[in-house]
Amino acid sequence: MISAIVFDAFGTIVRIRRRTSPYLQLMREGRRQGLSITPESTHFAMTANLPFAGIADYLGISLSASKRIELSEALEKELSSIEPYPDAIRAIAELKDSDILVAVCSNLAQPYGPVVKELFPNIKHHAFSFELGVTKPDPHIYRFICGQMGVDPGHCFDAEKGQVLMIGDSPKCDRDGPRAAGIMGHLLRRDGHGPITDLTQFAQLLLDRNQAERQGR
Repeated sequence: MISAIVFDAFGTIVRIRRRTSPYLQLMREGRRQGLSITPESTHFAMTANLPFAGIADYLGISLSASKRIELSEALEKELSSIEPYPDAIRAIAELKDSDILVAVCSNLAQPYGPVVKELFPNIKHHAFSFELGVTKPDPHIYRFICGQMGVDPGHCFDAEKGQVLMIGDSPKCDRDGPRAAGIMGHLLRRDGHGPITDLTQFAQLLLDRNQAERQGR
């Protein structure tokens, strides 16, 4: 039986309607100042439990008052434009109504976490990179969310011990990474080029599978 589902956040259950890319703008400002801004700098922004200004200060990016206001406004505009996918709302409600545990696991900078939680207040289990200090596909983040839910990630093929699934839009982080940790990862292709194209379809497949297993006992 499928006992728990882990969802990715952006591109899976939520989307950004007005993308301003404030962290990308910040990194560009750092390069403009002659700083060595590397992929590790971006990784730090995703794994440090710091506000936007704290990331800038840590990386040594000097922001004038006007630039600080500009980037802060860009961040707030992006945050305020985040909205849930309608199919995500329906799918999560259906899964929870069937007593399937639901969680969110995502690579996020700190300001984005509270927004995701506010949009889905009925989801109580979260694994966010800025809180854990690691990003997907590090196996620790998958083990952590399974521990939060009280499920064992190592039984993805064992119907008797309960199966844990994950779905998201990244082959590396939401399909392959979870599978390496014992979670059956699935790829969501909202562009229509794949077997799973929306979350309502995904939820129905899981519910049908559980129902078939119950009837087969």
